Amino acid sequence: MELIKVKNLTFGYNSSNDILKKINLTVNEGEFLTIVGENGSGKSTLIKCILGLNKVSKGEINVEGRIGYLPQLTDIQNNFPASIEEIVLSGTIPNHPRSLFYKKEDKQKAKEIMEQLELYEMRKKCFYELSGGQKQRVLIARALCATEKILLLDEPVNGLDPKIVTEIYSLLKKLNKQNKLTIVMISHDVHRVVKYASRIVEIESGKIKRDIPAGEYTCGGEK
Repeated sequence: MELIKVKNLTFGYNSSNDILKKINLTVNEGEFLTIVGENGSGKSTLIKCILGLNKVSKGEINVEGRIGYLPQLTDIQNNFPASIEEIVLSGTIPNHPRSLFYKKEDKQKAKEIMEQLELYEMRKKCFYELSGGQKQRVLIARALCATEKILLLDEPVNGLDPKIVTEIYSLLKKLNKQNKLTIVMISHDVHRVVKYASRIVEIESGKIKRDIPAGEYTCGGEK
């Protein structure tokens, strides 16, 4: 089943400079797709178009279901004065945008996700007290509260030490397999991520250069 379909997408912030050029991309249910490319290649711009954060005038984007999104971690997020439980539960807000109150099912879903990600026992701890790896698990849990099908992540392991990077990638692979969660992730860490992803899409100068199974990807070119 196709969960995301991008057809002939061209996008720029002004009429004289297109960042994305005739992008065609399909994401199927159950995939672990990683988008790679140099800085400025258009990776994050593509994700923002899929999320609807960029208004698209040329091309089409269709998404089946609600997306859970994990942006890059900022200094403001790092020092956010809220508990793990409060942050994770806030991920359910998009499920009922017209209500100011959490429902019983929201609290139950947040509890189950915190248990799965080994956060429940520490749920009252303040976010800024956590390690980098713990913070990312909290934000992944928050994103999971907003979706049943699709998780989008923008450079989720930036600034983390190698051991924590492996733990985050392993967690994402587990969610992909056990929860049947479709994952789309931006990463510059292609050497490591090929071990976990099922498919690699490489973007160069706003165009898709390669779109191949992860096992066939090499940095020098296609096998």
